Amino acid sequence: MERTQISLTAEQARALRTRANAEGTTVSALIRAAVDASIAAPRRDRQVELARLAVGVGASGRNRVADDHDDELDAAYGTW
Repeated sequence: MERTQISLTAEQARALRTRANAEGTTVSALIRAAVDASIAAPRRDRQVELARLAVGVGASGRNRVADDHDDELDAAYGTW
């Protein structure tokens, strides 16, 4: 692991300490998780984009998937 230094506002630091305490973890662990999520977000956005383009290509046996594809994908992937 590498050490790094960041500057937070007093409100951010307070909120992180409060959440870490509530979750029984450390501020460092919360920050690492946030960085991981931030790094993964563009890849997930691309996966959702590709999935949205593929909807309706095959027969699902379900009614209105072509019309309601955004809702179907939101149900599968969550809203973005």
